[in-house]
Amino acid sequence: MGNASKIPMIGLVGGVGSGKSSVASALLSLGCTVADSDAQVRKLCELPEIRAQLQTWWGPGVVNDAGQIDRAAVAAVVFRDPAERKRLEALIHPKVEAARRALFAAAPPGTRAFVIDAPLLLEAGLAGECSQIWFVDAPETARRARVMADRGWSAEELDRREAAQWSLDRKRAAAHHVIRNDGDPASLRDQVLQALGNLPKTR
Repeated sequence: MGNASKIPMIGLVGGVGSGKSSVASALLSLGCTVADSDAQVRKLCELPEIRAQLQTWWGPGVVNDAGQIDRAAVAAVVFRDPAERKRLEALIHPKVEAARRALFAAAPPGTRAFVIDAPLLLEAGLAGECSQIWFVDAPETARRARVMADRGWSAEELDRREAAQWSLDRKRAAAHHVIRNDGDPASLRDQVLQALGNLPKTR
């Protein structure tokens, strides 16, 4: 990756609905290159070969009437059966990693940092690639309200998703910085700017 190897890497972690995407947006506006794993997965799911593979595994019900992957139907399968989740991850994760590396390799000169925004960053063993891990913290009530409003998830669905991830305490303990998201955009940006200034200059 040439000079890209001298650019620090930030890994974003936190609870579901904590506001990692808000931190990622702030970092993007401050001159960082952000790899959004969820967005990359959504793009991959548009590929005919991915749709065909999931239908082969789990039947036609994982594709909706518009011919698109039904993410809720896939989630119902993989969060019920860890073996199926691992099979999906083995299919998707290498492609997400390839897309991330291509994005970082094409980063413009002057990029301040690379950012990995991935729900399973720690679980997937990506911490070793990062200069720093930032934990985005938010009150549980705010997180539950956010996922209910933005994603239509029930409390049970949130609990099911979080059960498949490291605990919040374990994520927090692995972090170099804690960014507190109390719903104040100005405060959040100030914290991001301060943490960005404390990054090591090279990886």
